Amino acid sequence: MSSKRTVDSLFRLSVKGTSARRRAPPDENPALEAMWHVVCAIPRGQVSTYGDVARTAGFPGRARLAGFALKVAPEGTNIPWHRVVGAGGRIVFPKASHAHREQSRRLRAEGVAVKDGRVPRDALMETERV
Repeated sequence: MSSKRTVDSLFRLSVKGTSARRRAPPDENPALEAMWHVVCAIPRGQVSTYGDVARTAGFPGRARLAGFALKVAPEGTNIPWHRVVGAGGRIVFPKASHAHREQSRRLRAEGVAVKDGRVPRDALMETERV
């Protein structure tokens, strides 16, 4: 099954024509599960980009899919979402948001410097195919 088809299967149209998301079990979403495994392999004190996570999971060019995978991760899982940043080491959440503050706090707690919403290049790592 293609990754595009897997992602599209997560969406359903409501009666009024707006889209509504449903969470499907990981076994129905191999692309999302692959993304979660890659993120879990990022060591403490290091970060990776959404694009690199997608590429490592076997979906090059699908950085948004990596972000979506983290957004719909099942509750109760301990996926270290905070170790994934945008291109160039930028935290993608708006600066005034709770998510931005939380990601910065978690990264600093792991010893990653965060300055002006960015992490240093030496904290970025390239993930290896799992």
